[in-house]
Amino acid sequence: MGVERTTLYFDEPGQQHTDETLRAARRRAEELGIRDIVVASTRGETGVKAVEVFDGYNVVVVTHATGFREPGAQELSEEVAERIRGGGGKVLTATHVFAGAARAIRRKFETATPVEVIAQTLRLFGQGTKVCVEIVAMAADAGLIPVDRDVIAIAGTGRGADTALVIKPAHASRLFEMAVREIIAKPRG
Repeated sequence: MGVERTTLYFDEPGQQHTDETLRAARRRAEELGIRDIVVASTRGETGVKAVEVFDGYNVVVVTHATGFREPGAQELSEEVAERIRGGGGKVLTATHVFAGAARAIRRKFETATPVEVIAQTLRLFGQGTKVCVEIVAMAADAGLIPVDRDVIAIAGTGRGADTALVIKPAHASRLFEMAVREIIAKPRG
């Protein structure tokens, strides 16, 4: 027997959906009793909003890796990171699961690696879906979320949040044990 659930679909991707995505994710977290939330945030605006919406939850805000845009540079300022931590969140800055050495190989040898094929396949469901899977593996690898119970992952297309998923986590080395259990919100475009 199946269960009917509501999924929030946006006609177009973008940061204008951040507040609605966070509210929908909070509702679903309450319904399922999920206490662990993983959020992608480049400059921290979405991370700050997430710690407010998910007050009292284990909120892990995953940033771009240092050097993502330019060598040695971190896009999340220490001031914003402190606001996230002050709101009860944790900040994780680490090598991206679907980038790292694979991206170096692509740049050097102009070829794709299996990891990049996985990332491109996930992008078929939207950029936010790829990022949600990636940040859950990163948070699991850092020991900031459990791997024995579901979490909610929130990400977006460019800036803000337009995607939220219920995910059974796994470490990057066990990526294929991860499962996307539910789609809470995502853009159609």
